[in-house]
Amino acid sequence: MAASQIVNLIRGSVRLQVAGEFPERFLNLCAQRGTAFWAVEWPDSHTLRLTVAWTDRKGLEELAERSGCAITEEGKKGVPLFLLGFRKRYALLIGLALALGTVFVLSQFVLVIDVEGNSEVPTPVILSELRRQGLRPGVYGPALALRDISNGVMLELKDLSWMAINLHGIRAHVIVREEVPGEKAVDESILGDIVAEAPALVTHLEVWSGDAAVAEGATVVPGDVLIRGSVKMDPPQWSENPPQWMSVRAMGKVEGRTWRTLTAAIPLEAEVKVYTGEETSRWWGSFLGQRVNFSQNSGISCPKYDKISRTWNLTLPGGEALPFLLGKETWRGYETIPVPVNEEAAQVLLEEQLLERLEAQLGQTGQKVSHSFSVRKTEQLLVVTLTAECVEELGRFVPAVPAETAP
Repeated sequence: MAASQIVNLIRGSVRLQVAGEFPERFLNLCAQRGTAFWAVEWPDSHTLRLTVAWTDRKGLEELAERSGCAITEEGKKGVPLFLLGFRKRYALLIGLALALGTVFVLSQFVLVIDVEGNSEVPTPVILSELRRQGLRPGVYGPALALRDISNGVMLELKDLSWMAINLHGIRAHVIVREEVPGEKAVDESILGDIVAEAPALVTHLEVWSGDAAVAEGATVVPGDVLIRGSVKMDPPQWSENPPQWMSVRAMGKVEGRTWRTLTAAIPLEAEVKVYTGEETSRWWGSFLGQRVNFSQNSGISCPKYDKISRTWNLTLPGGEALPFLLGKETWRGYETIPVPVNEEAAQVLLEEQLLERLEAQLGQTGQKVSHSFSVRKTEQLLVVTLTAECVEELGRFVPAVPAETAP
């Protein structure tokens, strides 16, 4: 819609038909008077149609008489015509005024918070920290110190490197940038050894700094030194000086064959729910974060029950959620009875869980070579044991104890 059409809609307009011997004289008198008109049509030589502003309608009958014409109104439109419909409907007029006032007041409050630019840091985590810093649905927007809020969030969430908060009416648009993960540099000023973390057979050894303490094919136990953080420096040939030792930070790669044993168990009987038929519900509402319960003293007598919650959220036409909620909570009572489990299915479940635990322990540096399972039953449990042969990184760095603190 053009700007002129919007202005005419606000101030209102009247569509007129002027008929007479000389309707063009009526147009000349309107021009002399300063009455604006537009959308002129000539159905025939003695009739014309035109549109004038609502405020210029008064006094046109006099001009028509002077030009020997007659005026007929064909229609009215615009805001003034709409408001005239409330002249004797005071309740509706008051309601309209209250609605407009409510819209004006609510537009000063933040009702929707959008977060953009995050992939690793979850949106609920950012929204929770924003709420702690003072930005939440229902807060008065002009009173917010946006820069202080963004700085406070970044101090608490170390994975964020940048944040900007922009207010657009009832919407707070939060834009974040996350830290780019990078490999941390090794501090070579910290001296020490690389020792074994698990019993293993060493299969591969690379020394980058320090001296090898074991050879490939050796068997080690946890705590054995794999790469020493001291380097022997022999004196020149034919010299009678003793060898010298230089302390460094041991660095290298040591792989070995390990054997891991993991165990998991599951009861042979499981408790199964049987609903008793007792059920009760409660309705509640939430406006700008303030919850109101519509049902009081509602509960259920069963000691065991399921709680089912449903929530309906008021949304804008574009699909954005507003902080206006209606919820229903339902409690369903039940009892439990013991039922034997399917042993084959339980065994498969435990085996899958054990393999997942093994992969988590090996991480990205290890791999499984082979594995086997053993199963046994007790009076109440089904026990599954995983035995796996793996190849993995053995070493971990242990800082040297300073001389003044050594025993």
